[in-house]
Amino acid sequence: MKDEVQTHAFIEKWSRSKRIILPVVTGDELELRVYTGPQDLAIGSYGIAEPTGTPFTDYETIDLAVIPGVAFDRYGHRLGRGKGYYDRLLPQIPAPKVGICFPFQLIEEVPAEAFDFRMDTIIAQ
Repeated sequence: MKDEVQTHAFIEKWSRSKRIILPVVTGDELELRVYTGPQDLAIGSYGIAEPTGTPFTDYETIDLAVIPGVAFDRYGHRLGRGKGYYDRLLPQIPAPKVGICFPFQLIEEVPAEAFDFRMDTIIAQ
């Protein structure tokens, strides 16, 4: 998405020494898949390149989750695109969650509901 921090270089660099897991939109859910290189990406929902491999469900082995958003606040609240994809996925992942955004996307307060999942920290690029 054009209004989200581009992570392609980050993914490519870290995939040389770490296992990278990326989300894939499947219907109303986000499914995780292992990134195996740019050659194994296909354009999926919303025009985003997504990995084509098998689903990844071993959430306990994830060390860190880097999460995009439309906006974040200093309390760790995240504003998404309204589909609830990450609201349903993130509670299943015990790893620390890091929201990434541009400085203009870090705002005073994001409207939050009880089911919204908070980030552990926010990085504004």
